[in-house]
Amino acid sequence: MDSFNELWQVVSDYLKQTNSESIYNVWFSELEPISFDGSRAVLMTTAEFKRRILAQKFGGTLHSAFLNALGLDVDVEFIAPGEGYSQPDSMSSADSYSEIDGGKRASNYFENTFDTFVVGASNKFAHAAAQAVAANPGKAYNPLFIYGNSGLGKTHLLNAICHEIKKNDPSMKIVLTDGEEFTNEFIEALNHRTTTEFQNKYRKVDVLLMDDVQFIASKERTQEEFFHTFNALTQDGKQIVLSSDRPPKDMPQLEDRMRTRFEWGLLADVQPPDLETRMLIVKRKADALNFDISDDVIEYIAQKLKNNIRQLESAVKKMQAYVQIQGANVNTATAQQAIRDILSDNKPIPVVVDKIITEVARTYGANPEDLRSKKKDAQTSKYRQISMYIVREVTGLSAKAIGAEFGGRHYSTVLYALDEIKKESDTDSTLRTTINDIIKNVQEN
Repeated sequence: MDSFNELWQVVSDYLKQTNSESIYNVWFSELEPISFDGSRAVLMTTAEFKRRILAQKFGGTLHSAFLNALGLDVDVEFIAPGEGYSQPDSMSSADSYSEIDGGKRASNYFENTFDTFVVGASNKFAHAAAQAVAANPGKAYNPLFIYGNSGLGKTHLLNAICHEIKKNDPSMKIVLTDGEEFTNEFIEALNHRTTTEFQNKYRKVDVLLMDDVQFIASKERTQEEFFHTFNALTQDGKQIVLSSDRPPKDMPQLEDRMRTRFEWGLLADVQPPDLETRMLIVKRKADALNFDISDDVIEYIAQKLKNNIRQLESAVKKMQAYVQIQGANVNTATAQQAIRDILSDNKPIPVVVDKIITEVARTYGANPEDLRSKKKDAQTSKYRQISMYIVREVTGLSAKAIGAEFGGRHYSTVLYALDEIKKESDTDSTLRTTINDIIKNVQEN
């Protein structure tokens, strides 16, 4: 099969066999294969509303069809007539606006909305500013610069802005990236003499959001490029949102002209949450996991973990794991053990990831190196997905960080794996037991 049309015919036949006639006729029969580069398939549907529903409801179905029918682990992107699509070499963190609109939807990533953001005295100003920008991009505060320590919700607010803008106006072109990725893409563009494409990606958008912008402070040429990108966007009335772990004045390597521009709009800081907010965060996370925790345990966790929202959420997940895997009681003693694991941090994350991959490979008789490699046969892909899911459960790493541990895979591939294994383990008791045994073995060793 030399052409994408022939490959698509096989996938289409598989979809016809595995779905009802009505679903196939309405959603899949009219899909047209546009491009395929070995890792990403672009399919065109007949209307924008169909593209959105396909992206929201059937992205996982198409991914599974390619995997099961052809043994290919590919990302699937849907487009509508007249709509372009991002080039494979220019993908970035939550990069293409079509993805933000739902092309790679997964529950963990798309929980980061304004509705799920817990507002308290420590973050209400930043939250209000983010909402104002989302309601009126390019006109409220430009740029909006959100700063604060790691784990306090800055990235959540950036994602929430994306979602709200796309909900209000699906035609808006949005790029969400971070300082490191912007720098790496710029270096790649210089090396491959593709700076025009790079500039088009970042300058021809309606909204540009950059997380961890402090990363570019020590990069002279990257600062120069971002300076011109910043000017191009603001001159056209486009919105810029930046986040950092510190305010512009505390970046000594940041050029004065960049510092001035960062301070043009509105600076909004995010502080560690107070006790009441921390308790609400714990309760929200427990509710999301369908995990019943008493008020005294909620308060205990909130009292012990004061400076990092991710730690609060990880404590709830670890406690639930102890209850489900080891049969522990839902009490302060179990909460204390979960918190101790988080705060002690005896093993660096890479060591834990190595142990998980090794244990998964041992369990299934696979080669650990294959799980980090580019191999895409169905069996290796399944073991890799299980490994990603367990890494998330044990470490709480972000999808982007997990992708980096598995050969630099795109965050959307990780999110799909997490969603697939979660759904499968909910209905397959054998898989669920195997995953619990692997987690137990990793924790005991």
